[in-house]
Amino acid sequence: MKLNAVVSRYLFKELIPPYVLNLLFFIFVFLMRQILEVTHVIVNYQVSIAAFFLMLAYSMPYFLAYIIPMSVMMGVLLTFLRLSTDNEIVALKASGISLYHLLPPVLLFCAVNVLITGFMSVYGVPWGQQSYKQIAMNVVQSNFNVGLKERQFNDSFDGVMFYVNKIDFKSNQLKDVYIEDQRNKGFSTTIVSPEGRIFNQPDKLSVTLSLYDGRINQVNLKNRSVHATRFDTYDLQLDLKDAVKNIQESRKDEKEMSLGELSAFLKTNPRSARKYYAVWVEFHQKFSIPFACLALGLLAVPLGIQSSSARKSAGLSIGLIAFLLYYLLLSAGLVFSEAGSFSPVAGMWLPNILMGGLGIFLMYKAANDQPVAVMNRLSHAFSAVYGRLFHSRRKQPPAESERD
Repeated sequence: MKLNAVVSRYLFKELIPPYVLNLLFFIFVFLMRQILEVTHVIVNYQVSIAAFFLMLAYSMPYFLAYIIPMSVMMGVLLTFLRLSTDNEIVALKASGISLYHLLPPVLLFCAVNVLITGFMSVYGVPWGQQSYKQIAMNVVQSNFNVGLKERQFNDSFDGVMFYVNKIDFKSNQLKDVYIEDQRNKGFSTTIVSPEGRIFNQPDKLSVTLSLYDGRINQVNLKNRSVHATRFDTYDLQLDLKDAVKNIQESRKDEKEMSLGELSAFLKTNPRSARKYYAVWVEFHQKFSIPFACLALGLLAVPLGIQSSSARKSAGLSIGLIAFLLYYLLLSAGLVFSEAGSFSPVAGMWLPNILMGGLGIFLMYKAANDQPVAVMNRLSHAFSAVYGRLFHSRRKQPPAESERD
């Protein structure tokens, strides 16, 4: 077996553990971020744990489309940092294997993740968003109070607008309720009540909203007359089928559209359409984000080698800075492209081109043993800060009580 084939297999296997660890770490961070939402949804809204975890699973494809490129970059960076620190790169060069011979397993590893991320972006994200919307409708249909938000206007019901100042989700009690009912043609009815309560019907297709000690103002739009009525108890019947139907018939968000729907929208709508640039950005983002695996993975190889002369923490810091720079460029391109002041093609692909170009330049320098001055300065600066920070902690004088 040729030496290059052995080295390629060895390097490919070495890339997998740090990649998997980084992927699990970022997924864990995502899940930790949802703990407050878990507590809020399960305890307050009385939603089943199964429904919540289904909603969480449906949101994962969108999240994975962004964390896979980061995991690829950190996996490649950590692998080459370890190879450089253990002098394995030097040993390979002494055996006649140049840095360019180490690229095929890295490119294969990045290409596999390009396909995985592309599948998540093109198929997983629309499926996840639509499934999330469907299960959310089922939850709203089963629990009307889930659809209500404190201090927010709710217009899910056709012709009825809600505003509630405070909601007690355990007892379904409402405080300071404002309702505008325009279901009767020719009349505009406004209901104001300091207190109310929700009663879900057994069929789960309707709900009764009982209001107490309130006031009804009814305006006849034709005669321009106003009738005011005070009440002790007033029951308002609402059909949840109308709310669910309104959600189902609402226009798809660009993230819910498939690739064919995005393409059809761009062909059939003028550029002056409200969502045209957002759809155009989403179309190119489905391809640019997966190819970020290739650009960032290529950049991570020379970053790992160039940082070998400094501490390992310095190389990781430089890698995180490079990754942050990529997403800053991507966010800037996203904002300016959706505003129509920048081409979505350039806005979505320019970060990949810049990072990939920087990776090729640093790769050429590293392959020819030409250290980059900026890289050395950054590495040594991080190492100096790291050393001073921990050196000063070790040399802190004991407290006066300890001296006594």
